[in-house]
Amino acid sequence: MKVIIAAAGTAGHINPGLAIANKIKQEDKDSKIIFIGTVRGLENDLVPRAGYELKTIDAYGLNKKISIENFKKMYKTFKGYGQAKKIIKEFKPDIVIGTGGYICGATITAAHNLGIPTMLHESNAFPGRAIKMLAKKTNTILVSFEDAIDRINKANKIVFTGTPVKIKKNEYSLAQKSKIIKEMGLEELKPLVLVFGGSQGAKKINESIIEIIKNEKNKNYQMIWATGPKQYDIIKEELEKENININYIKNIKIVPYIYNMEEIMNIADIIVARSGAMTITEISNLGKPSILVPLPNVSHNHQLYNAKVLEKIGAAEIILDNEMEANKLNDAIEKIVLDKNRIKTMGEKALTVSTTNAEDKIYSEVKKLVK
Repeated sequence: MKVIIAAAGTAGHINPGLAIANKIKQEDKDSKIIFIGTVRGLENDLVPRAGYELKTIDAYGLNKKISIENFKKMYKTFKGYGQAKKIIKEFKPDIVIGTGGYICGATITAAHNLGIPTMLHESNAFPGRAIKMLAKKTNTILVSFEDAIDRINKANKIVFTGTPVKIKKNEYSLAQKSKIIKEMGLEELKPLVLVFGGSQGAKKINESIIEIIKNEKNKNYQMIWATGPKQYDIIKEELEKENININYIKNIKIVPYIYNMEEIMNIADIIVARSGAMTITEISNLGKPSILVPLPNVSHNHQLYNAKVLEKIGAAEIILDNEMEANKLNDAIEKIVLDKNRIKTMGEKALTVSTTNAEDKIYSEVKKLVK
Protein backbone atom coordinates (compact mmCIF):
# COMPACT_ATOMS: atom_id res chain seq x y z
CA MET A 1 0.00 0.00 0.00
CA LYS A 2 1.27 3.47 -0.88
CA VAL A 3 -0.02 6.30 1.29
CA ILE A 4 0.36 10.06 1.45
CA ILE A 5 -0.60 11.79 4.71
CA ALA A 6 -1.12 15.56 4.78
CA ALA A 7 -0.46 16.93 8.26
CA ALA A 8 0.90 20.32 9.23
CA GLY A 9 1.11 22.98 11.89
CA THR A 10 0.37 21.71 15.39
CA ALA A 11 0.92 18.42 17.19
CA GLY A 12 -2.88 18.06 17.27
CA HIS A 13 -2.83 17.61 13.49
CA ILE A 14 0.47 15.79 13.14
CA ASN A 15 0.28 13.16 15.91
CA PRO A 16 -2.95 11.56 14.62
CA GLY A 17 -1.30 11.40 11.18
CA LEU A 18 1.73 9.66 12.67
CA ALA A 19 -0.49 7.24 14.60
CA ILE A 20 -2.33 6.34 11.39
CA ALA A 21 0.98 5.87 9.56
CA ASN A 22 2.32 3.63 12.35
CA LYS A 23 -0.82 1.49 12.29
CA ILE A 24 -0.60 1.04 8.52
CA LYS A 25 3.07 0.06 8.86
CA GLN A 26 2.20 -2.38 11.64
CA GLU A 27 -0.47 -4.10 9.53
CA ASP A 28 1.31 -3.83 6.17
CA LYS A 29 5.07 -3.91 6.63
CA ASP A 30 5.69 -3.40 2.89
CA SER A 31 3.65 -0.19 2.77
CA LYS A 32 5.31 3.04 1.64
CA ILE A 33 4.24 6.23 3.39
CA ILE A 34 5.27 9.86 2.90
CA PHE A 35 3.98 13.04 4.52
CA ILE A 36 3.16 16.39 2.94
CA GLY A 37 3.56 19.47 5.12
CA THR A 38 4.96 23.00 5.06
CA VAL A 39 8.37 24.38 5.99
CA ARG A 40 6.93 26.19 9.02
CA GLY A 41 5.18 23.71 11.31
CA LEU A 42 6.09 21.08 13.88
CA GLU A 43 5.94 18.45 11.14
CA ASN A 44 9.54 19.38 10.28
CA ASP A 45 10.59 17.93 13.64
CA LEU A 46 7.97 15.28 14.42
CA VAL A 47 7.70 13.55 11.03
CA PRO A 48 11.42 12.88 10.37
CA ARG A 49 11.86 11.97 14.05
CA ALA A 50 9.20 9.27 13.56
CA GLY A 51 11.11 7.92 10.56
CA TYR A 52 8.95 9.20 7.70
CA GLU A 53 9.87 11.30 4.68
CA LEU A 54 8.40 14.79 4.61
CA LYS A 55 7.78 16.73 1.39
CA THR A 56 6.80 20.37 1.69
CA ILE A 57 4.47 22.63 -0.26
CA ASP A 58 3.22 26.21 0.06
CA ALA A 59 -0.02 26.34 2.06
CA TYR A 60 -1.55 28.98 4.31
CA GLY A 61 -4.67 29.46 6.36
CA LEU A 62 -6.79 32.24 4.90
CA ASN A 63 -9.00 34.75 6.71
CA LYS A 64 -12.05 36.57 5.41
CA LYS A 65 -10.44 40.00 5.65
CA ILE A 66 -9.43 41.53 2.31
CA SER A 67 -5.76 42.50 2.41
CA ILE A 68 -2.61 42.37 0.29
CA GLU A 69 -1.18 39.80 2.69
CA ASN A 70 -4.22 37.57 2.23
CA PHE A 71 -3.93 37.78 -1.56
CA LYS A 72 -0.26 36.77 -1.29
CA LYS A 73 -1.24 33.76 0.80
CA MET A 74 -3.96 32.83 -1.71
CA TYR A 75 -1.41 32.93 -4.53
CA LYS A 76 1.07 30.78 -2.60
CA THR A 77 -1.65 28.31 -1.62
CA PHE A 78 -2.74 28.00 -5.26
CA LYS A 79 0.90 27.34 -6.09
CA GLY A 80 0.87 24.69 -3.35
CA TYR A 81 -1.94 22.88 -5.17
CA GLY A 82 0.36 22.44 -8.18
CA GLN A 83 3.18 21.26 -5.92
CA ALA A 84 0.90 18.70 -4.23
CA LYS A 85 -0.33 17.47 -7.60
CA LYS A 86 3.26 16.94 -8.75
CA ILE A 87 4.15 14.95 -5.60
CA ILE A 88 1.03 12.79 -5.96
CA LYS A 89 1.71 12.07 -9.64
CA GLU A 90 5.29 11.04 -8.86
CA PHE A 91 4.51 8.92 -5.78
CA LYS A 92 1.30 7.33 -7.18
CA PRO A 93 -0.42 6.67 -3.82
CA ASP A 94 -3.32 4.27 -3.30
CA ILE A 95 -4.88 6.77 -0.87
CA VAL A 96 -4.30 10.32 0.40
CA ILE A 97 -5.21 11.04 4.03
CA GLY A 98 -5.49 14.48 5.64
CA THR A 99 -5.56 15.06 9.40
CA GLY A 100 -6.89 18.61 9.43
CA GLY A 101 -5.50 22.10 8.89
CA TYR A 102 -4.83 24.25 5.84
CA ILE A 103 -2.42 21.72 4.28
CA CYS A 104 -5.40 19.49 3.44
CA GLY A 105 -6.97 21.97 1.02
CA ALA A 106 -4.32 21.70 -1.69
CA THR A 107 -3.46 18.05 -1.08
CA ILE A 108 -6.95 16.55 -0.89
CA THR A 109 -8.18 18.66 -3.84
CA ALA A 110 -5.21 17.56 -5.96
CA ALA A 111 -5.77 13.89 -5.07
CA HIS A 112 -9.51 14.16 -5.79
CA ASN A 113 -8.86 15.74 -9.20
CA LEU A 114 -6.41 12.94 -10.01
CA GLY A 115 -8.97 10.26 -9.08
CA ILE A 116 -7.10 9.07 -5.94
CA PRO A 117 -9.24 7.89 -2.96
CA THR A 118 -9.18 10.44 -0.14
CA MET A 119 -9.84 10.43 3.59
CA LEU A 120 -9.93 13.17 6.23
CA HIS A 121 -9.66 12.83 10.00
CA GLU A 122 -11.21 15.61 12.13
CA SER A 123 -10.02 15.63 15.75
CA ASN A 124 -12.23 18.46 17.06
CA ALA A 125 -15.89 18.47 18.03
CA PHE A 126 -16.37 21.56 15.86
CA PRO A 127 -14.90 20.76 12.41
CA GLY A 128 -12.50 23.25 10.87
CA ARG A 129 -13.11 25.22 7.67
CA ALA A 130 -10.90 22.88 5.61
CA ILE A 131 -12.99 19.83 6.53
CA LYS A 132 -16.25 21.55 5.61
CA MET A 133 -14.90 22.84 2.29
CA LEU A 134 -13.52 19.43 1.34
CA ALA A 135 -16.50 17.32 2.45
CA LYS A 136 -17.80 16.73 -1.09
CA LYS A 137 -14.35 15.92 -2.48
CA THR A 138 -13.50 13.39 0.23
CA ASN A 139 -14.53 9.74 0.08
CA THR A 140 -14.59 9.24 3.86
CA ILE A 141 -14.45 11.66 6.78
CA LEU A 142 -13.46 10.23 10.16
CA VAL A 143 -14.47 12.11 13.32
CA SER A 144 -13.26 11.96 16.92
CA PHE A 145 -16.53 13.11 18.50
CA GLU A 146 -20.07 12.17 17.53
CA ASP A 147 -21.01 15.83 18.08
CA ALA A 148 -19.05 16.67 14.91
CA ILE A 149 -21.22 14.56 12.61
CA ASP A 150 -24.16 16.99 12.44
CA ARG A 151 -21.75 19.87 11.84
CA ILE A 152 -20.48 18.47 8.54
CA ASN A 153 -22.86 18.92 5.61
CA LYS A 154 -22.99 17.11 2.27
CA ALA A 155 -20.29 14.57 3.12
CA ASN A 156 -20.11 11.32 1.16
CA LYS A 157 -19.47 9.20 4.24
CA ILE A 158 -18.79 10.06 7.89
CA VAL A 159 -17.48 7.48 10.38
CA PHE A 160 -17.03 7.96 14.13
CA THR A 161 -13.64 6.47 15.05
CA GLY A 162 -12.18 8.60 17.82
CA THR A 163 -8.65 9.98 17.83
CA PRO A 164 -5.63 7.72 18.14
CA VAL A 165 -3.67 8.69 21.28
CA LYS A 166 -0.58 7.28 22.97
CA ILE A 167 -1.84 7.47 26.54
CA LYS A 168 -3.82 4.41 27.63
CA LYS A 169 -5.75 3.52 30.79
CA ASN A 170 -3.75 1.45 33.28
CA GLU A 171 -4.71 0.16 36.69
CA TYR A 172 -1.75 0.82 38.96
CA SER A 173 -1.43 -1.08 42.24
CA LEU A 174 -1.29 0.90 45.50
CA ALA A 175 2.43 0.10 45.73
CA GLN A 176 3.09 1.38 42.20
CA LYS A 177 1.05 4.53 42.79
CA SER A 178 2.81 5.12 46.12
CA LYS A 179 6.23 4.80 44.47
CA ILE A 180 5.40 7.33 41.73
CA ILE A 181 4.00 9.84 44.23
CA LYS A 182 6.96 9.48 46.60
CA GLU A 183 9.41 10.02 43.73
CA MET A 184 7.73 13.41 43.20
CA GLY A 185 8.20 14.26 46.88
CA LEU A 186 4.45 14.29 47.48
CA GLU A 187 2.16 12.57 50.01
CA GLU A 188 0.37 9.27 49.39
CA LEU A 189 -2.97 10.12 50.98
CA LYS A 190 -3.73 13.62 49.69
CA PRO A 191 -5.79 14.01 46.48
CA LEU A 192 -3.53 14.61 43.47
CA VAL A 193 -4.35 17.33 40.93
CA LEU A 194 -2.51 17.27 37.60
CA VAL A 195 -2.20 20.70 35.96
CA PHE A 196 -0.84 21.28 32.46
CA GLY A 197 -1.43 23.57 29.51
CA GLY A 198 0.19 21.74 26.64
CA SER A 199 3.80 21.90 25.50
CA GLN A 200 3.76 25.72 25.47
CA GLY A 201 2.04 26.10 28.84
CA ALA A 202 -1.15 28.11 29.48
CA LYS A 203 -0.59 31.63 30.79
CA LYS A 204 -3.94 32.14 32.57
CA ILE A 205 -3.81 28.73 34.25
CA ASN A 206 -0.21 29.37 35.33
CA GLU A 207 -1.02 32.81 36.75
CA SER A 208 -3.85 31.33 38.81
CA ILE A 209 -1.67 28.53 40.19
CA ILE A 210 0.98 31.08 41.20
CA GLU A 211 -1.65 32.95 43.26
CA ILE A 212 -2.85 29.69 44.83
CA ILE A 213 0.75 28.98 45.90
CA LYS A 214 1.40 32.51 47.20
CA ASN A 215 -1.73 32.38 49.33
CA GLU A 216 -1.22 28.74 50.38
CA LYS A 217 -4.69 27.76 49.24
CA ASN A 218 -3.74 24.19 48.27
CA LYS A 219 -3.83 22.78 51.82
CA ASN A 220 -6.48 20.17 51.04
CA TYR A 221 -4.87 18.76 47.90
CA GLN A 222 -1.50 18.45 46.20
CA MET A 223 -0.48 19.21 42.64
CA ILE A 224 1.97 18.21 39.99
CA TRP A 225 2.14 21.20 37.67
CA ALA A 226 3.74 21.20 34.22
CA THR A 227 4.32 24.85 33.41
CA GLY A 228 5.58 24.40 29.85
CA PRO A 229 9.33 24.82 29.12
CA LYS A 230 9.02 28.45 28.02
CA GLN A 231 7.11 29.45 31.16
CA TYR A 232 9.17 27.62 33.80
CA ASP A 233 11.95 30.20 34.34
CA ILE A 234 9.43 33.07 34.32
CA ILE A 235 7.41 31.33 37.04
CA LYS A 236 10.55 30.51 39.02
CA GLU A 237 11.50 34.21 39.06
CA GLU A 238 7.96 35.24 39.98
CA LEU A 239 7.97 32.91 42.99
CA GLU A 240 11.46 34.02 44.03
CA LYS A 241 10.10 37.57 44.42
CA GLU A 242 7.95 36.12 47.23
CA ASN A 243 10.94 34.22 48.66
CA ILE A 244 9.44 30.93 47.45
CA ASN A 245 11.87 28.30 46.16
CA ILE A 246 10.26 26.51 43.21
CA ASN A 247 11.78 23.19 44.32
CA TYR A 248 10.52 23.30 47.91
CA ILE A 249 6.83 24.11 48.03
CA LYS A 250 4.49 22.14 50.27
CA ASN A 251 1.97 19.98 48.40
CA ILE A 252 3.28 20.82 44.95
CA LYS A 253 5.79 19.53 42.42
CA ILE A 254 6.57 22.00 39.62
CA VAL A 255 8.25 20.86 36.40
CA PRO A 256 8.69 22.35 32.92
CA TYR A 257 7.41 19.20 31.23
CA ILE A 258 6.14 15.76 32.29
CA TYR A 259 7.90 12.96 30.44
CA ASN A 260 6.01 10.11 32.16
CA MET A 261 2.62 11.66 31.38
CA GLU A 262 0.84 8.31 31.02
CA GLU A 263 1.77 7.37 34.61
CA ILE A 264 0.84 10.75 36.05
CA MET A 265 -2.50 11.01 34.22
CA ASN A 266 -3.44 7.53 35.40
CA ILE A 267 -2.73 8.18 39.08
CA ALA A 268 -4.12 11.75 39.23
CA ASP A 269 -7.50 12.25 40.90
CA ILE A 270 -8.47 15.17 38.66
CA ILE A 271 -6.96 17.03 35.72
CA VAL A 272 -6.82 20.79 35.03
CA ALA A 273 -5.94 21.52 31.41
CA ARG A 274 -6.73 23.13 28.09
CA SER A 275 -9.23 21.26 25.93
CA GLY A 276 -7.46 20.25 22.76
CA ALA A 277 -8.96 17.23 21.02
CA MET A 278 -6.21 14.83 22.10
CA THR A 279 -6.43 15.96 25.73
CA ILE A 280 -10.20 15.44 25.78
CA THR A 281 -9.77 11.98 24.24
CA GLU A 282 -7.12 11.02 26.81
CA ILE A 283 -9.19 12.32 29.74
CA SER A 284 -12.29 10.41 28.61
CA ASN A 285 -10.34 7.22 27.88
CA LEU A 286 -8.79 7.35 31.36
CA GLY A 287 -12.10 8.18 33.04
CA LYS A 288 -10.87 11.27 34.88
CA PRO A 289 -12.81 14.26 36.26
CA SER A 290 -11.50 17.49 34.78
CA ILE A 291 -11.54 21.26 34.96
CA LEU A 292 -11.11 22.56 31.43
CA VAL A 293 -9.92 26.00 30.36
CA PRO A 294 -10.48 26.27 26.58
CA LEU A 295 -7.84 28.15 24.63
CA PRO A 296 -9.53 31.32 23.28
CA ASN A 297 -9.07 32.87 19.84
CA VAL A 298 -8.75 29.60 17.96
CA SER A 299 -10.67 28.65 14.83
CA HIS A 300 -14.42 28.39 15.51
CA ASN A 301 -13.63 28.37 19.25
CA HIS A 302 -13.21 24.61 18.81
CA GLN A 303 -11.62 24.03 22.23
CA LEU A 304 -14.83 25.24 23.89
CA TYR A 305 -16.88 22.76 21.84
CA ASN A 306 -14.42 20.01 22.76
CA ALA A 307 -14.79 20.85 26.47
CA LYS A 308 -18.58 20.85 26.20
CA VAL A 309 -18.47 17.18 25.13
CA LEU A 310 -17.43 16.36 28.71
CA GLU A 311 -19.26 19.18 30.49
CA LYS A 312 -22.70 18.30 29.13
CA ILE A 313 -22.50 14.77 30.58
CA GLY A 314 -21.29 16.00 33.98
CA ALA A 315 -17.71 14.79 33.56
CA ALA A 316 -16.03 18.22 33.55
CA GLU A 317 -16.26 21.81 34.73
CA ILE A 318 -15.42 24.63 32.30
CA ILE A 319 -13.74 27.88 33.31
CA LEU A 320 -13.38 30.36 30.44
CA ASP A 321 -9.94 31.85 29.97
CA ASN A 322 -11.13 35.42 30.59
CA GLU A 323 -12.84 34.29 33.82
CA MET A 324 -9.90 32.29 35.15
CA GLU A 325 -8.51 33.46 38.48
CA ALA A 326 -7.08 31.78 41.57
CA ASN A 327 -10.14 31.74 43.83
CA LYS A 328 -12.42 30.40 41.10
CA LEU A 329 -9.96 27.65 40.17
CA ASN A 330 -9.27 26.71 43.79
CA ASP A 331 -12.99 26.51 44.59
CA ALA A 332 -13.62 24.32 41.54
CA ILE A 333 -10.76 21.99 42.50
CA GLU A 334 -11.87 21.67 46.12
CA LYS A 335 -15.50 20.94 45.21
CA ILE A 336 -14.29 17.89 43.32
CA VAL A 337 -11.29 16.61 45.33
CA LEU A 338 -13.05 16.85 48.69
CA ASP A 339 -15.94 14.70 47.44
CA LYS A 340 -14.79 11.14 46.70
CA ASN A 341 -18.21 10.22 45.38
CA ARG A 342 -18.09 13.10 42.89
CA ILE A 343 -14.61 12.05 41.71
CA LYS A 344 -15.94 8.56 41.07
CA THR A 345 -19.15 9.73 39.36
CA MET A 346 -17.45 12.27 37.10
CA GLY A 347 -14.83 9.69 36.13
CA GLU A 348 -17.49 7.13 35.22
CA LYS A 349 -19.30 9.72 33.11
CA ALA A 350 -16.09 10.58 31.26
CA LEU A 351 -15.68 6.92 30.33
CA THR A 352 -19.08 6.92 28.60
CA VAL A 353 -17.61 9.00 25.74
CA SER A 354 -14.27 7.20 25.59
CA THR A 355 -13.14 5.64 22.34
CA THR A 356 -10.87 2.64 22.19
CA ASN A 357 -9.13 0.99 19.26
CA ALA A 358 -9.29 4.18 17.17
CA GLU A 359 -6.32 2.98 15.10
CA ASP A 360 -8.09 -0.29 14.27
CA LYS A 361 -11.25 1.53 13.19
CA ILE A 362 -9.29 3.97 11.03
CA TYR A 363 -7.25 1.20 9.40
CA SER A 364 -10.46 -0.67 8.60
CA GLU A 365 -11.79 2.40 6.74
CA VAL A 366 -8.46 2.81 4.91
CA LYS A 367 -8.68 -0.80 3.67
CA LYS A 368 -12.22 -0.23 2.40
CA LEU A 369 -10.98 2.60 0.17
CA VAL A 370 -7.83 0.85 -1.02
CA LYS A 371 -8.97 -1.88 -3.33
